[in-house]
Amino acid sequence: MAAHDDDVRAATERGAARLAGTPTAVSARYDRRISRLVIDLSSGLSVAFRPHDAQGLEHAKPEHLTKIEISPSGLGLHFPSLDADLYLPAILEGFLGSRRWMAERLGKAGGQARSEAKSAAVRANGTLGGRPKKVRVA
Repeated sequence: MAAHDDDVRAATERGAARLAGTPTAVSARYDRRISRLVIDLSSGLSVAFRPHDAQGLEHAKPEHLTKIEISPSGLGLHFPSLDADLYLPAILEGFLGSRRWMAERLGKAGGQARSEAKSAAVRANGTLGGRPKKVRVA
């Protein structure tokens, strides 16, 4: 049992160190005037972002964002009407969703991009006959 107690103690110390070095949420609200979620931090700063830029809040209507619960640690935000959660340290690092979700959003935005270079590449690929035909192996 001593090893288990040591593991618990070490984890508690790591958590306390993380909490001491990370700003926590002291309040959170949706500001309809600017259409942004605003999180006030223990450091005195505030962070604001568009809800549709965050995973789980993409399709939220303003009435879904009126109730926001802050976890006891101050590191989590919960939106009960959406059953969605956000992790404050990730938000502060610019991550508003999982890696996969963020990559999907970036890929979608990149696919919609229009530039002269992209248009030229599409024309060049078209002159090559397009996508090669699949070869069936018997």
